[in-house]
Amino acid sequence: MAGDQVAMAEPGSTAITDRAVTRIAAQAAREALEAAPWAGAAPNARVRVLHGAAHVRVGVELPYPCDSGAQCGALRRQVAAQVTALAGLEVPEVQVRVERLHSEAGSAAHGRIR
Repeated sequence: MAGDQVAMAEPGSTAITDRAVTRIAAQAAREALEAAPWAGAAPNARVRVLHGAAHVRVGVELPYPCDSGAQCGALRRQVAAQVTALAGLEVPEVQVRVERLHSEAGSAAHGRIR
């Protein structure tokens, strides 16, 4: 039955850098937007970890037209959940900045003509 017992925590500390949490947040943002049918730029993230909480900003590119409120809400939920699950940090808020809107039809029209 020794295998069923939970070992006591060892003394020490763990620090997760802003850079590591930024990578988690950026990947989570990509996953949140992955199901979208457009090929926009990859989301970028910035994170500041203070007193066990990660303050997250994410910049994204979205298609036009789209339900940007729903897309940003899904992204916020995904990023907060992943940062909490993988880094063990509280996420009081995720700020999402839509940096660009693009149209698939518009981008095709501006392509190279032979």
